[in-house]
Amino acid sequence: MPFTNVNLEPDMHLMRPSEVTLHFERLGGYDVEAIPDENQMAGLGASDLEGTLRLIGGVRPSAILYGCTSATLTHGPSFDRDLSAMISERLGALCITAAGALIEALQALQATRVCFSSPYVGAINDQAVAFLASEGHEVVSRADIGRELGNYGQGELTPAEVLGLAIAADHPSADAIVLSCTDMRSVEAVAAIEAELGKPVVCSNQAMIFSLCRGLDLRRPPNAPGKLLDRL
Repeated sequence: MPFTNVNLEPDMHLMRPSEVTLHFERLGGYDVEAIPDENQMAGLGASDLEGTLRLIGGVRPSAILYGCTSATLTHGPSFDRDLSAMISERLGALCITAAGALIEALQALQATRVCFSSPYVGAINDQAVAFLASEGHEVVSRADIGRELGNYGQGELTPAEVLGLAIAADHPSADAIVLSCTDMRSVEAVAAIEAELGKPVVCSNQAMIFSLCRGLDLRRPPNAPGKLLDRL
């Protein structure tokens, strides 16, 4: 996970399947003072993971979660799959990327038309829309944050603000709502969004837990929210 991320760990502890333990490693190599634009995120995705994988490999994991959605979606689906395969081969473990988990979740929901929102800059949202479209999921409506958020600003959005983004993105023809970013407090807003809009919500951290449970044949964690988890 990126070293400035403050929300992935709390989300994962909240949704942790009872059969597993959680261990975290952080990624650096980016300017914390710069706006996390498409160049910064693409650079993070292309960074050398050798040292990071060696350290996290010390716990002999059954699964690795790559906890930055935009770091791989900025490169496209082929890069995302190749990175996942490389990590899996390197550690002998199931590897789930946040971007790949979004796709798996939407496929499980059979959601072909979706709404999209995130705290990203507009250029990354463009890339996210293209990423989803290339995997068969048309974005029929999208809501940008409307301002440039820094590396800490993304994580400081409140669940109420996340709810507002989802409402702004909603469209009558959409099958589901996608909220992308492992550092946005989407998990805390899932229940309120689904109650308000009547559509399933897919967000990065929740989707990774869904993929983890599927991949390791685990039961639904009691605190993992959303209609998506009903598919386990």
